[in-house]
Amino acid sequence: MNKSQNIFIVILLFCFVGFSQNINEGYSFMVKGSVKGKDNREPISGVIVTTSSGGYTVTNGLGEFKIEAIIGDEIRFESHEFISVSHKIKSNEDVDVLVEDYNSPSRKKTKNESRIWEPQTQQFLDSAIHYRTIDIEKSIDFVTKAISELGRNGDKTDLAKSYTILGDTYQYYKQYDLAIDSYKNALVASKSTKAELLLAESYISNKEYNNAIAVLRTTLQTKNISIEQKAQIYESLGDAYKGLGNSEKSLENYNLGLNYATSKSRLSKLTDLNSKIADVYVESNLMVEAEEYYDNSLELSEQEAPQRAVQEKEKVADFYNKQNEYDKEVNLRKKSLEDLERINENKSRISKVAKQSVSPDSISTQRIKYKIGNALLSQQKYDEAIPYLEESIEEAGEDDDLVVQKDATRRLSELYEYQGDFSKAYETYRKYVTMVDTLYIRKEQEIARASKLNRDIATKQNRISGLEKDRELYQSKYDLALTSEQLMKGQKWLIYSLIFGMLLLGLTTYFFYRSNKQQKLANNLLALKSLRSQMNPHFIFNALNSVNNYIAKSDERSANRYLSDFSTLMRAVLENSEEDFIPLTKEIELLELYTKLEHSRFPDKFDYTINTSQDVDVSSYQIPPMLLQPYIENAIWHGLRYKEEKGYLKIAITAHSKNEIKIAIIDNGVGRAKSIALKTDHQKKQKSKGMKNIKKRIDILNDMYKDKLAVQILDYNSDGTGTKVIFTLKKDK
Repeated sequence: MNKSQNIFIVILLFCFVGFSQNINEGYSFMVKGSVKGKDNREPISGVIVTTSSGGYTVTNGLGEFKIEAIIGDEIRFESHEFISVSHKIKSNEDVDVLVEDYNSPSRKKTKNESRIWEPQTQQFLDSAIHYRTIDIEKSIDFVTKAISELGRNGDKTDLAKSYTILGDTYQYYKQYDLAIDSYKNALVASKSTKAELLLAESYISNKEYNNAIAVLRTTLQTKNISIEQKAQIYESLGDAYKGLGNSEKSLENYNLGLNYATSKSRLSKLTDLNSKIADVYVESNLMVEAEEYYDNSLELSEQEAPQRAVQEKEKVADFYNKQNEYDKEVNLRKKSLEDLERINENKSRISKVAKQSVSPDSISTQRIKYKIGNALLSQQKYDEAIPYLEESIEEAGEDDDLVVQKDATRRLSELYEYQGDFSKAYETYRKYVTMVDTLYIRKEQEIARASKLNRDIATKQNRISGLEKDRELYQSKYDLALTSEQLMKGQKWLIYSLIFGMLLLGLTTYFFYRSNKQQKLANNLLALKSLRSQMNPHFIFNALNSVNNYIAKSDERSANRYLSDFSTLMRAVLENSEEDFIPLTKEIELLELYTKLEHSRFPDKFDYTINTSQDVDVSSYQIPPMLLQPYIENAIWHGLRYKEEKGYLKIAITAHSKNEIKIAIIDNGVGRAKSIALKTDHQKKQKSKGMKNIKKRIDILNDMYKDKLAVQILDYNSDGTGTKVIFTLKKDK
């Protein structure tokens, strides 16, 4: 009896241990801890604490935190006060972090500084950090409140901290010019190596590489910088020289950074530097060396957070794709897919708040599956590619990822076309066209929202600038008042004050003018994107009807040929849709393809010619994409289509001067007056709106590029028949 009881107890113990392990390995729990300086044990507030499974929090005034996590998570601690540190969770024990080389920003005030660092100001900055990745407007509002709370006698170190947090916010939302100004203000208030590194990073992001190099070289001369900071400086120098196209100096600095990172065993830095060295070798066309360093980065990333490992796998897979090593690419992306699915399973056990903190542009399963399908399609493995593309489309639809859904649908349509299944290719392509229209509408909405956000940010930045100017002005007056006590003649200092005020007013006027000029340029770019030429939806649907007509007549060869030309044209239009200018040679190819498609629909209505004068160097000219197409469309649809006998369309490119050419679009159609008379009210309204948009687009481009384009519309014949459109295009100087 005793033996049976002992066996039963042992079984219960095994069950209990297994259940406990299952909880530890599969379920989330609350991790508590603190962040303090190693030397003085002073609590560090405002530290951002995140987990690899998506958790987020900020340390309070006592340096304490609570965060939800699971076994295997990596907790990361980030602050502008020290180099970021990480900790891997192996149990549910408390995590207490002691930061090396931490110098407390707090100090005693001098007798001339009556205010102290108020708890409310710290709360404002904590809130600004919290909202930084969630709501930029709230984050800026809280920083503004903190600066306002510091007031005119605010501590320089505290003010620098506020401006650094503001710069971090702008940097996160890619407002690099504003981030640069914020970090400069922080350095004016109080010098720090961290702020200098952040300023250099913003310069690099804004492609001001020489400015970044100057800041980093100065920082290297600073005394008492840590080994981690030296590794960061050399990495940033490598980034700057890479941006300048100097591969030799870029590799030199990356390797110096690698030496410092190795000496301190900074795993994340080792991964990044190996990956960046590989990038430089790729740009230098040294693929064997590049693959060796990519292998190193892959191996190192496996020891980091799962998201970092997936990120590196996808980067190396892109490298294999460019090398046409599709088998290696597919195998690596399949591993990424397995890792990402495990990460998503872990996230499903974390609270909803943690899920919402995931970046919207992070790597997704649908994106990976699309790339796998694309690689298999390149290998002509159609049957293997179909499931990946279909799953990518389905998952992208569930996540409202319209870009991936559009691209995967287009590739699936091409796959069906390669297989000869034109019915499925046609149906899939119709879905693709619908997605393109939806995406275009959504982009217009995003542009409108971005424009409003830019205006709001500009307003808030002006308010912050006003506070800073007010603080500087008050400080200047205060300094002048102290100095005037030592002088006998007060009138002299009154004059100095007036001169200083005038200079300050002049500087304020200059910065206001520069801000308005930058805002005007930004508004022009947004307007140009919204007005950029798109293919007429009537042409798209008429073209699809033509394909349908060919299929109904069992003329599969004509349908296939027409659909192939149409797909080529649409692909080229979408690829060029983000460019302000493209080579004139490309524009001529698009016009030839477009006119060919229209002629195949109306072969009895007109003939056409496209002639380029031999003395014109077409390759030396740039032109806005699809700028000429609406005029050719008008000539066919509103001039030649109404003509009873067969007409002609002529496109001629001739030299006008050394740096100018003329592009003439001539038709012998019914003419503008008769065309208007034959139209319905709805058609007149549509045309007017289209021509108005083209005129706006040309006006904006001429404003930005100094009168590069000119257009003139004339009657071709004296009796009012026919139309002649003349474009004058200048060469880039």
